[in-house]
Amino acid sequence: MNLELTGQRVLITGGSKGIGLAIAQAFAAEGAKPVLVSRDRANLAHAVQAIEAAHHITPEVFEADLGLPGSAEKLCQQVGDIDVLVNNAGLAAGLSPLHEGNIDDWEQMIDTNIKGLLYITRGIAPLMVAQGFGHILNIGSIAGREVYPQGNVYCATKHAVDALNKGMRIDLLPHHIKVSAINPGMVETEF
Repeated sequence: MNLELTGQRVLITGGSKGIGLAIAQAFAAEGAKPVLVSRDRANLAHAVQAIEAAHHITPEVFEADLGLPGSAEKLCQQVGDIDVLVNNAGLAAGLSPLHEGNIDDWEQMIDTNIKGLLYITRGIAPLMVAQGFGHILNIGSIAGREVYPQGNVYCATKHAVDALNKGMRIDLLPHHIKVSAINPGMVETEF
């Protein structure tokens, strides 16, 4: 299927490095306009340079921590209409058996991997409903289908992404909004 992406605005959370930057590059190569969201201003600047050099497109950038209540709402007030939302922001923190787990690591993974996805989707989905179309792409993980030793909470968050993806698809189908998931296996990342 050939999708026309030229000129479409694609918001990518965690879009300044790793998988998110690769996604932004791929969309830019098809003529889409990436809208990058990241907590890290320096990485955003690097991502802009990389996309401009490769595709002669200047992405829009927003610095935000979507795991914080109110941050996604503020972002959605600034960003305007979005054609495609890529929920990519996520992280794994700590490897330990559950009984030795670090609660701060758990909170960080839950805030980023689940709450961040929920908050930004809650802000963008009504805009898509109002425009009568859109596509939400959730980046999960094979860890959302299988578990591995000492990955208990990370795997739980990615299982939640899988369930949320299925629920979103049911809820948004009547509004002509597509919902898809990509669940990569082992990928070289900075975490």
